[in-house]
Amino acid sequence: MALLTTAQLEASPIVANNRMNRERNLAGSNGYDRELRLHPLERLADVVRRRGQASWLDLCCGTGRALVEAAQQADVANLPLTIVGVDLAGLFFPASSPRLVRHEASLTDWQPDRFFDLITCVHDLHYIGDKLDLLARAASWLTDNGLLVGNLDLANLRLADGRPAARIFAAEFRR
Repeated sequence: MALLTTAQLEASPIVANNRMNRERNLAGSNGYDRELRLHPLERLADVVRRRGQASWLDLCCGTGRALVEAAQQADVANLPLTIVGVDLAGLFFPASSPRLVRHEASLTDWQPDRFFDLITCVHDLHYIGDKLDLLARAASWLTDNGLLVGNLDLANLRLADGRPAARIFAAEFRR
């Protein structure tokens, strides 16, 4: 099986797929809460109660619709929260909250300028060439008690020789 290069993958029309994350909501049937089995704002409100502020990074945020919803709710509640979204396509939903920052960038080499209490990536790791590299880098962007949560289809992982790695990684994750 021939793998696409990062440049080929990022130039592919599939990265701008409107049916996946592009229009995902914060909550509900197409929401982050359902996909991740945790509500980002509830998690972050707990962090605010403990530390006085919180930060959330969403990788492959699509239009950032869920982030806009979260920023609006944080604005109303006056929640000291910073929300950062990164997406390759940069087709962002309009927003005006000072709590929300979005970057149009490749996650292959993007680096944040801060640490995060929550990092999410909903159904998009399959668009990333080196998934494990991104996960390792993202884990290094967490605060001491931060949480990294996302969807990873182990069937997308291959060993260097091209063999499937799902069983090996599943065993390691369980361990």
